[in-house]
Amino acid sequence: MTITSQRETTNGSLRQVTSLARTTPGVLGVLALLVVVVGLAAGVFSAVSVQRRAQALDDLAARSGPLSVAAQEIYRSLSDADATAAGAFLAGGLEPSPVRKRYENDIAQASNALAIAVAAREPGDVTARGSSLATLSQQLPVYTGLVETARANNRQGLPLGIAYQREASSLMSTQLLPAAKNLYKEEVTQVAADQDRAGSFPILEIFVGLVLLAVLIVAQAYVRRRTNRVFNIGLLSGTAAAVISLLWVVIATFGVIGDVDDSRIQGSAQVDVLAQARIATLQGRADETLTLVARGTGQTYEDDYAKTQKPQLSALLDSARSRATDQAVRDAVDKARTSASAWFATHDKLHLADQNGDYTTAVNLAIGPTDSAATEFDDVDKALNTAIDRTRSAFNDEISAASGALGGTVVGVALLAVIVAVASTVGIWQRLKEYR
Repeated sequence: MTITSQRETTNGSLRQVTSLARTTPGVLGVLALLVVVVGLAAGVFSAVSVQRRAQALDDLAARSGPLSVAAQEIYRSLSDADATAAGAFLAGGLEPSPVRKRYENDIAQASNALAIAVAAREPGDVTARGSSLATLSQQLPVYTGLVETARANNRQGLPLGIAYQREASSLMSTQLLPAAKNLYKEEVTQVAADQDRAGSFPILEIFVGLVLLAVLIVAQAYVRRRTNRVFNIGLLSGTAAAVISLLWVVIATFGVIGDVDDSRIQGSAQVDVLAQARIATLQGRADETLTLVARGTGQTYEDDYAKTQKPQLSALLDSARSRATDQAVRDAVDKARTSASAWFATHDKLHLADQNGDYTTAVNLAIGPTDSAATEFDDVDKALNTAIDRTRSAFNDEISAASGALGGTVVGVALLAVIVAVASTVGIWQRLKEYR
């Protein structure tokens, strides 16, 4: 066969296909194929989009949410451990058993929370030079070793213990706590990112659903015009399935959006302010004890307390009070504010005593068993912990509700997409059979 004859054969085949496509059966066949392709594509796209939202919610419930809690616990435990160790050092000699137990519990809780954070991250995040997790993992044993050395010297009445305690506190304030704070910020940022993924507006899902409906409407209009049939049961069934799918996705997604917004307002936004207030509380307590440990050379710590931590804590507590949406949270914040005011007043007394050279009175006011800065600090911390637990519970409830709103949506959308394709094809095929 010559090249010319091959071209003529090809051109003839194309003319036949073109001519067939222009006939009613040809157009119906194209419409059937188009409906199947668009219907299945819309179903797959919607199912994948819904699955991504569900994955974001799973991450909030099982990863970023719990990890932000772990990061906060690392900071709280480390800061409280340092303040407790410094307070024990002020007592001199063998510290009271409850104080020692509190320090050991803090270190154990920090180690446990750190293990959770390490297990949830990629190995590269843990071993990367300068990463928060690398700093915490490497320096925490160094810190505990310095504290134990300071404790041993203090029990023997050796002045060298002060140097070791200062070095331990310096390591805590310059490396461990900044790393813990950075880790917390990273996890809070991830929580916000997951909330954005889960609560984004379903623009593409709606667009794809509307495109499918448009194709089905065009197909029905053509079939009606060519066959003079008012209704086509198959196409109507396919259209109904497409409408149900679109409504299902829209209703479920808007339910998720509402729940995710509530998880911010009633949960994570309040938790963040409360956590910052707790951090300021812990930093203030550390400054307070280290001022006394320094024995006349701790003005830097006192300045940080007076100029930074005290006003910052007051502002954060006011902000937490204004953001509170639950009466129990509001009550806890009010209790924290009252205890903070008492703590500030006691601190002023112990600072005055320290300035006047009455070190014994200053220490008693700092670590005494009743009506001291230590007990009032504990009251602030406990109240903030209560508020954080309450708002965190609200966060978890809203995320759980959002996950429930998507229950069965992926399977339902996929099934409805198959119904659209099958029902529409059957409906058009019934008309095609009339042309045989």
